[in-house]
Amino acid sequence: MIGYISDNLLLPILDFFYGLVPSYGLAIIALTVVIRLALFPLSAGSIRSARRMRIAQPVMQKRQAEIKARYASNPQKQQEELGKLMKEFGSPLAGCLPLLVQMPILFALFATLRGSPFADVPYTLNLKVLPAEQIATVEPKPFNTASHSIFITETSHVPVIASLEQGTKLGVGDTAQIDLHTKDGEPFAASLANVENGSAYLPSWGITKGEGVVRVSDTGRIEALSPGDATIEAKVPGLAARSGFLFIKALGQVGFYTDGAINWDIAILVGAFGASLFVSQILSGMGMPPNPQQSTANKITPVMITGMFLFFPLPAGVLLYMVVANIFQGLQTFLLTREALPDNLQEILDQQLAQQTVAVTATSGSGIERLPFEPKGRK
Repeated sequence: MIGYISDNLLLPILDFFYGLVPSYGLAIIALTVVIRLALFPLSAGSIRSARRMRIAQPVMQKRQAEIKARYASNPQKQQEELGKLMKEFGSPLAGCLPLLVQMPILFALFATLRGSPFADVPYTLNLKVLPAEQIATVEPKPFNTASHSIFITETSHVPVIASLEQGTKLGVGDTAQIDLHTKDGEPFAASLANVENGSAYLPSWGITKGEGVVRVSDTGRIEALSPGDATIEAKVPGLAARSGFLFIKALGQVGFYTDGAINWDIAILVGAFGASLFVSQILSGMGMPPNPQQSTANKITPVMITGMFLFFPLPAGVLLYMVVANIFQGLQTFLLTREALPDNLQEILDQQLAQQTVAVTATSGSGIERLPFEPKGRK
């Protein structure tokens, strides 16, 4: 499903925007904004639900406890009253459905930006080499990898599959050819025949596991050397993987620290992601009574997620998308927090803010005025 959405929805939109502005960086930004606008009703529903639950939760918890205590001996009545409570304030799970509906599209967008043309596309084949006397008892089963859309020009891409006709089990001394071809069966090399500098997009071949088990040639021909397991990877270069955008050196570049040097463009993108996430979380609490636990989470979560992308790196193009998506999310959150609440929730919020004001006044009014530089414990 993710591959279908990517091939039939996201890549055509990407082609359209690249045709308008011949820049893959701008195309990523435009694609992100279009998808976020399309998903606006769903994500808005989640934001509204989270805002309402944050206000209603203390009251709901109190009333749930009262209902369970009052109707402890009457489960049917208890469920009836709890249902009325959910109808009054809404279900805490109401915001989950919009998130679930939009997840396939967001996953497909994420997968699109990690593939061609923004990054080199790997095709991985796991092989098992058996002794010659055992392979005779094994029935050959052709093997096909997943299809990936490979860009061969700025606006032309073809679905490419890697196949091994005799399967992934070989006997010692056997040879086999890995074929890269389109879904129609046309060899990938033939698709590149009429493309300027097409040979630059032919795959490179390597062994990532089992160096002494198999050998692979520059054309993808395998020779089985000894029993064991092996993994062969064919990597097709991404058309725009080495293209820059603004301060980004290459959209396909991966890693904050490579070859003993800091990639400052990646560092800026990761930092911008963390800052935009932090601002978005702060905006979600606008006009709400303070919540110490939520405040702590708002500070820790951006740091943890940002740090994660330093140790589990993503391509620069994906980070660019995430920064733009966070900025859009922050603007959306800001607009939605200014919406009028239902009367019952507005009344609860007014009470919570009034209680907060009273608590702050009581805490600060100690009867002894302190100088600004005096510690709170001094009397």
